[in-house]
Amino acid sequence: MRRMLLASAVLLVALQLWAANQHSVQGIVIQVNPADQSIVVSCNAIPGYMDAMVMPFTVRGQVNFKSLVPGATVRFDMVETKNESYADHLKVVEVSNHEAEPTEAGRLTFLHQVMDPTAAAKIVQVGRPVPDFTLTDQANEPTHLSQFKGKVVALTFAYSRCPNPNYCFRLSNNLSILERRFRAQAGTDLILMTIVIDPDKDQGKALAKFADTWKADPKAWRFLTGNLDDVHNVAELFGMGFWNDEGFLTHTFHTVVIDREGKLAANIEGNQFTAQQLGDLVATVMRRPVSDASTSASSTLP
Repeated sequence: MRRMLLASAVLLVALQLWAANQHSVQGIVIQVNPADQSIVVSCNAIPGYMDAMVMPFTVRGQVNFKSLVPGATVRFDMVETKNESYADHLKVVEVSNHEAEPTEAGRLTFLHQVMDPTAAAKIVQVGRPVPDFTLTDQANEPTHLSQFKGKVVALTFAYSRCPNPNYCFRLSNNLSILERRFRAQAGTDLILMTIVIDPDKDQGKALAKFADTWKADPKAWRFLTGNLDDVHNVAELFGMGFWNDEGFLTHTFHTVVIDREGKLAANIEGNQFTAQQLGDLVATVMRRPVSDASTSASSTLP
């Protein structure tokens, strides 16, 4: 009798596994809920099965939730049964780019951290306040990060002469798409920033011309620069490094989202995410409840 029961149990498990619909998924984490072991992910499309979309998942298996932060790239098996769906075998994907510039930038970053042991400690961690900074915008006006408290800020780094369309152009284009997606909130609820990392070349009229290339509304999208030390200090807050290499810059890729309270919501490394995924992350941050009751959030987002 015991053998029959055991055989029946094994058969039931086998039938459940056979009935499960399983797909490999990769995407960007946009929300983490450790209390109920769940995450929300902006998923890449699965050809022949589903379009790119935002989906919540209960996470199965051994997972270190401390390593799951908004902006992290994850890969997992999406398992769907008759009664439920969940994420299994979840792993955080280390962002890698084997093109020459990011590889060299990674090497230079490592050397910089070896030579300056305090560099890693300067990087703001997710959930911590971002120190205030002041740079100059395309209208030659001083701009303080702190003046946008109560708004969500999305920023990245670029320079006008960047020769590779997958680098500065791609990251700037992501912000351009954000500006269009959140047109009703841009400038009032959402601020975009491009920190320009070539202050010797991108100053004054050159900076204004760079902003005009993107048809940037100065109320919504600030192109910011300053002296080289000031720009380096801002970049170091997010682990972003750049080095002059025979007139062009070798640099790492970072896209940052800061919440309404001035805390770091996400620091996305690399350029392998989509503008849709960045927008999904920004929308989630914009929906967060705000502890300061005097600051109101937009209730309807695209």
